[in-house]
This record gives sequence, structure tokens and C-alpha cells, in this order.
Amino acid sequence: MLESDARTPYVEMARKLGISESSVRKRVRKLENLGVIRKYTVDLNPEKLGYKAIAMVEVDTEPSKCLDIAKKLAEFDEVRRVYLAAGTHTLVMEVWARDTTQLTKLIYTKYGKIDGVNKIVPTIVLTRIK
Repeated sequence: MLESDARTPYVEMARKLGISESSVRKRVRKLENLGVIRKYTVDLNPEKLGYKAIAMVEVDTEPSKCLDIAKKLAEFDEVRRVYLAAGTHTLVMEVWARDTTQLTKLIYTKYGKIDGVNKIVPTIVLTRIK
């Protein structure tokens, strides 16, 4: 329930689950303490915020610099998520740009200039399904 709406009141969850509000509160607190629930957040719509070019950008790095590069990329505001990956590419990141012109500049003049970045493969997101 919290995953679909983190603002769901404990009273409502208790009613739907057929248990007491205090039981729900204890269960949620336990999940928080165990690290199952890491944080409560919002699901932003990039287009409503003026971002028209959303991309999943795959990055190949020198192995010894991979973690440092991932941390550096995570510092940039337009980089929404960074993942260490096993597969074709070393890193995958989600980037929100105002348009494809800005995305191009970010790729070639910002990310591509980082020491240890060997290759960048952007994929433009057409539509988010889930």
C-alpha cells in the first residue's frame, strides 16, 4: 500500500488489512528499522517540470575507476539515478534534460570528459510504462 501511495494513513491501512492501527504502525516502523523501507519520496513527472529528453545512458569505464566515476556522475543534478551494472555496460544512469540539444552537450562535454569514461551509449526514453 505504501509503495503505491506513501501518504496512506495508518488508519486506512489497518481497515484494509483488518488489523489495529498500532499493529500497522509497529510493522511499518520495523520495516524502516530493517532498511526495507529506505525513504518516502514522490514520483515526479519530468515533462511537467520541463524535461523533454529523458535518457537511459549506459557508460563503459576503466574497471579501476568505475566506482569513482559512478559517484561523480551521481553528483550531477540532471542525473536522477546511477546503477552499477553487470552486462554489456559498466554503469547505467537515468538523465533528465530539457531537450536533445542539452542531452548531447551533457554527453559530449560533461560525461565524456570524465577521466576513465571509455564509451557512452544513450537511449532516449519514448514513454514510461511503469
